[in-house]
Amino acid sequence: MAGGRRPRGTRRGQEATLAAGSGAHHSLPMSDLPMSDPRLTPLAAALPATVPFVGPEAIERQRHLTFTARLGANENGFGPSPRAVAAMERAAREVWMYGDPEMHDLRAALAARHGCDPAHVMPGEGIDGLLGLLVRLTVEPGSPVVTSRGSYPTFAFHVAGFGGRLLTAPYRDDRPDLDALAALARESGACLVYLANPDNPSGAWHAAKTVQRLLDDLPRETLLVLDEAYAEFAPEGTLPDCDPADPRLIRLRSFSKAHGLAGLRVGYALGPAGLIAAFDRVRNHFGLGRLAQAGALAALEDDAWVTQTVERVAAARDRIARLAHAEGLVPLPSATNFVTIDCGRDGPFARAVLEGLLRRGIFVRMPGAAPLDRCIRVSAGPDEALAAFAAALPAALAEAREGAGC
Repeated sequence: MAGGRRPRGTRRGQEATLAAGSGAHHSLPMSDLPMSDPRLTPLAAALPATVPFVGPEAIERQRHLTFTARLGANENGFGPSPRAVAAMERAAREVWMYGDPEMHDLRAALAARHGCDPAHVMPGEGIDGLLGLLVRLTVEPGSPVVTSRGSYPTFAFHVAGFGGRLLTAPYRDDRPDLDALAALARESGACLVYLANPDNPSGAWHAAKTVQRLLDDLPRETLLVLDEAYAEFAPEGTLPDCDPADPRLIRLRSFSKAHGLAGLRVGYALGPAGLIAAFDRVRNHFGLGRLAQAGALAALEDDAWVTQTVERVAAARDRIARLAHAEGLVPLPSATNFVTIDCGRDGPFARAVLEGLLRRGIFVRMPGAAPLDRCIRVSAGPDEALAAFAAALPAALAEAREGAGC
């Protein structure tokens, strides 16, 4: 291309992949998406045209259908606290103002909840947004970073976006292999090790003492990134009692799950004061809007609603497990607001089941990496959504079995 820069990151026939879940993909032809811009950096131009997740709205548009049950995004279908809704309604009259860029009241309330100084707390635009900031602060091009193969894909997405070198350990017994993660970190000198506990997409969990042993086994220079998005659903003895000032650890929590505020995008980090302060150097200081701060603060104060939600989720998990057993499937143990269901065969078979459910208006997802790709993942939801899933599952399974010649 004489006299100009050659567009990078494009080639004839290339496809852009849209992920419906942890590795569960839908594809669109590149002609349907914007072409790469020649002004992109070499790193940006070399990245695949992927996103970690595709929302149900995008799938509805692509497939020209309307979902009757939204059970794929691990949202809290039981809704937020009425107190949070009332607080947001009051705040709506003030949306002409930016939110407090220091997030003072929310930060203070979170610090009080965790018994620490606000200097150890950083609210942000969901765990996903905080992960992006953390990777930006700590990962240079080529830096080794360790996670589980097939674990929550947004972390890997950010590592790739900042040029890190992602090293993965396979799951063992359908949950992250902590010994393998520690060994990879020691071998590579990893700057970060990511662990979701309880885990997404498996729903499994490790005891607090096991997580503490992982922390102690890591090299001194390695930071453990502990994603506790499903903390409220975890059995007693799952969450380690760690000092927020521990320089080896940063913990991430969410308002999207038990608090039912996924649409607000609110999460927070707990960690050593120096690292927490560094977020101010790169974050969007007005990113957490006025409604989000008001809703999260009110939700934090309504413990009774969270307790009720956890109970309703447990009942829904039990119902999903019964539905799975009735069809000869195996639900994996779960400490989250979803159930991962072993379809009993391989990835292509589970994909056929998922596709059959999507065609019948049931939005679910599936893990994308073996061995968990033999499963589908179903969020705990209200009775009517689970009834729709129960009605669609037998036909989807029969169709998949027929397609597999069974």
